[in-house]
Amino acid sequence: MTQPNPSASPGNAPNQVPTSVLYYGTTAPLPEAHTLRAGPLSLQFAEGDLRYIRLGEHELLRRVYVAVRDQNWNTIPGRIQDLVIETREEAFAITFTMIHHEDDIHFTWEGEIRGRPAGEITFTMHGQVLSRFLRNRIGICVLHPAGCAGLPCRVEHVARGEEDDEQAVDALSGEESCFPQQISPHQPFMNIRAITHEITTDGDETIEAEVRFDGDIFEMEDQRNWTDASFKTYSTPLAIPYPVQANVGEIIHQEITLKALGSPARLEAIAARGATANGDAHPSERTAPDILSLASQPTGNLPRVGLCRADHGEELSMTEISRLRALAPAHLRVELYPQSRAFVGVLAAAWREAAFLGAQLEVALFLSGDAARAAEQLGYVARAVGEFNPDISHWLIFHQEEASTTAPWLEQARDILKTITPQARFIAGTNAYFTDLNRNRPPVAVADGISFTINPQVHAFDNQSLVETLETQATTVTSAAHFAGDLPIYVSSVTLRPRFNPNATGSEPDPAPDTLPDAVDPRQMSLFGAAWTLGSVKYLAQGGAASVTYYATTGWQGVMERAGGSPLPTAFRSLPGAVFPLYHILADIAEFSDGTCTPLATRNNLAVDGLALHAADGRTSILVANLTAQPRQVELRAIMGNEVAVRRLDETNAIWAMQEPEQYRQAPPMRQPVRDATVTLDLLPYASARLDVIAANQNPES
Repeated sequence: MTQPNPSASPGNAPNQVPTSVLYYGTTAPLPEAHTLRAGPLSLQFAEGDLRYIRLGEHELLRRVYVAVRDQNWNTIPGRIQDLVIETREEAFAITFTMIHHEDDIHFTWEGEIRGRPAGEITFTMHGQVLSRFLRNRIGICVLHPAGCAGLPCRVEHVARGEEDDEQAVDALSGEESCFPQQISPHQPFMNIRAITHEITTDGDETIEAEVRFDGDIFEMEDQRNWTDASFKTYSTPLAIPYPVQANVGEIIHQEITLKALGSPARLEAIAARGATANGDAHPSERTAPDILSLASQPTGNLPRVGLCRADHGEELSMTEISRLRALAPAHLRVELYPQSRAFVGVLAAAWREAAFLGAQLEVALFLSGDAARAAEQLGYVARAVGEFNPDISHWLIFHQEEASTTAPWLEQARDILKTITPQARFIAGTNAYFTDLNRNRPPVAVADGISFTINPQVHAFDNQSLVETLETQATTVTSAAHFAGDLPIYVSSVTLRPRFNPNATGSEPDPAPDTLPDAVDPRQMSLFGAAWTLGSVKYLAQGGAASVTYYATTGWQGVMERAGGSPLPTAFRSLPGAVFPLYHILADIAEFSDGTCTPLATRNNLAVDGLALHAADGRTSILVANLTAQPRQVELRAIMGNEVAVRRLDETNAIWAMQEPEQYRQAPPMRQPVRDATVTLDLLPYASARLDVIAANQNPES
């Protein structure tokens, strides 16, 4: 039986929401990507950036681009013009102008990128400051892929000196080292002139990639700290005080050169083997079916999944409560600031909502001042808890003047609150990024667990960059466990945009009246948001997270829209009262909340990904998502059943699934046979699907 066509029902006209809005939240077109070659190297160019530079199946660099960062580390977007791309079979030349103009910031640069047949690429930027502003960084950034972790490398350094008040740069001898395996809290390499790392060994020859830097002092940071899947080499060392004044007329000129090092015959042979396997294309461009395999044994438990309490101030309606209960949230996160007595009302309202949802409370408690002041605040909290008697599963203890919780505050909170919440755990950690936890290690000896937050948009904002962060979420959890021992890891919270800017050095301007707040992303209500959420659940479960708190209950940072609709309907084009597609991913997860899971194995996790869910009664469901803007054909292998019941979520039924989630979830799914333990599935752009595996002896209606 097919699912209803959304155009067949009144009010579900397909033009009610444009297809691109269903895909990724806006009508803006996706960046146009140009596939290029520099001899044996393949790559993509899009909007001034180079991406996925590969030698056959081997990725050399993830990205090369220019960043303009203001005094609060906000990225100032660029607008490309005068683009000229000249290509030959094994070479290319690109020129363009990039303009960064926002508020008082005005900076422009000329870009020239050349790819040569010998496997060499140069990226040159020549920029000029056109207004006076404060900046933290302007310059070229080079991203080595996260797959370099643990690989040996050779770093050629520079030394900085002064002659007549001018910097002088002198070459030093090279350093034999390796990319860090665990996420490095601080810069692994400083004062870089060149870095060379091994790509592969072909016969008796070692093939390497060399990147040389010119025009500034460069250093590297481990961007996995922010879930970026890369090691970033950037210009202007952080040891130099910032922000600095950029003055009108100031010139900034930088250049990097990438070379594939190896004999031409070997380089061409590796490239040819990759092309034969369709491996030198980016995963989203490969034409062969994407293969996902199910392991024979479950690999771990699902984390306890909770939600954040919405901050818009509206009470939940009965319809919202009913739909949220279907997600079976383990907890509801509420933030308490006992410096203000208003926290009592916040706690009361949060406990009322949690009780309606059948959830416990996750309380993020923000202390301030010295020990005496903090004790006074904890006393206020203890009295409020005694009055309402909420069911609190765990306390996240923070101090507003610390990047990460230190032992005195955790011990003080436990001393005062343990007697009235004896069942609750006391968690140390950070309300900011994993890097704040990594650089300020929590007091594991006195904590019941550690916590940090995740969002995929600290450094990059396009769809593909967000997809790249998914696998690294597992790495943050395993790296946290490396110094946390056996303590459980709480990821609270996971959002698409940063909830606030923890690195700001100045005040943040209010958004324009017709502009979304910085914490709101229109992809929240899209099919992309659902696919990304599935990937997040997969990798956090794979990493071993004990608890994850996602999004908010309602509103444009939530899992469903409020009945009154979006406050900015032209910028955030949600349907009033509708759930968002990611709601259905969390609803599927909720059906297996006490079960186990098996991440699906895939070589193309930038294109398709998935997770198998297993219940104690033997039920298995497989969730899979297309993470690209192109239709994908997927082969699911090692399926132990006679057939599968398939329910898709894509552009053909998304409006129906959002407006009538109960009917969508109860509709009979399509049946598909399993042949040779394999199911073939066609997925539209950013679509997701659930496959319930039906065994030979299983009642099809069960």
